[in-house]
Amino acid sequence: MEAELERRLEAIFMVADEPQSVVSLATALGAPVPAVRQSIERLVADYDGAAENGGVRRGFELREVGGGWRIYVRGEFDDVVRDFVLTQNPTRLSQAALETLAVIAYKQPISRGQIAAIRAVNVDSVVRTLVGRGLVTEAYTDSETGAIHYETTDILLGQLGINSLDDLPHISPLLDDGAEGFDGVA
Repeated sequence: MEAELERRLEAIFMVADEPQSVVSLATALGAPVPAVRQSIERLVADYDGAAENGGVRRGFELREVGGGWRIYVRGEFDDVVRDFVLTQNPTRLSQAALETLAVIAYKQPISRGQIAAIRAVNVDSVVRTLVGRGLVTEAYTDSETGAIHYETTDILLGQLGINSLDDLPHISPLLDDGAEGFDGVA
């Protein structure tokens, strides 16, 4: 039963974009909170290379951040992953990614929920792609809601050939009548 719970937790962690609380994981899996907490502890030990699990330290870790748990690349592999993402992924972005990137650039720092509200679509995979390509990064995690807020990176500035976000064109002329600002304020 323990191993099954751990495998189910792993499946959730593989698709979770934001840290997941023990209570929300227990609710999703229909399992007792103490059992979920113990399974998380075993997964952390397993990924860290605990001797009783064969001692293989993984290239990722299960880390508690912002009141929840999430899988992250180990810090010592950041350069390898960054190089892979930047050299192996196609350079063209989808229309959805471009639109999401524009929202982040103009409204940063901004949470996925706020982005989704502006775009009126689910943006989970698009944000994950933008983070993976190094164009946006996690700015901070809201301590009250646990929502991760995103901002653009210097890589984006380099790709756009600008020195700062102040060099982005003003959005107002691009709106219907040009009189309203991005926030609906003239």
